[in-house]
Amino acid sequence: MTVHPPGPLWTGRASNRAQWLLAAAGAACLALGIELAVDAPWTSGVVPLLMSVIGCLAAGLLILYGTLAFVHVHVTVDAEAMVVRCGHMGLPRRRISLTEVTSAEFLPRITPHQWGGWGYRWRPEKGTAVIVRRGEGLELRLGDGKLFTVTVDDAENGVRVIRTHLRALAR
Repeated sequence: MTVHPPGPLWTGRASNRAQWLLAAAGAACLALGIELAVDAPWTSGVVPLLMSVIGCLAAGLLILYGTLAFVHVHVTVDAEAMVVRCGHMGLPRRRISLTEVTSAEFLPRITPHQWGGWGYRWRPEKGTAVIVRRGEGLELRLGDGKLFTVTVDDAENGVRVIRTHLRALAR
């Protein structure tokens, strides 16, 4: 049985079903690479065929992992930290201790354009973000002045819980 620290516990999720289409494209590239390796005529030479097979397999794996890792995000907040887990395996994962957080804000509209796309993003002037879809999210300002942003459903309640824990830590 897991024992949680005292205080409110909050969990939130966000999903992007459109990324399943990109995952299907990655799987198709992977299948094409396998098909070329198994059933292609070797009349054009070994090097071109090998380059095609390796290219298809590499592109398929990169697209597949890159999309499946960010199909959804799961965020948990307790009295000690906020933990963000991406995808089905929970990787990448980020744990931010609430002692590092100076403030938390609710953002009603976050777009991938603001951060340069979907996924785990880094911008030197802003900080890092986990963007799986457009819409509401929360933003933490860390002690070093950088931001950590995540798109998640019910972000307003998440910010409320984080602020409650920050007030308790300030005492």
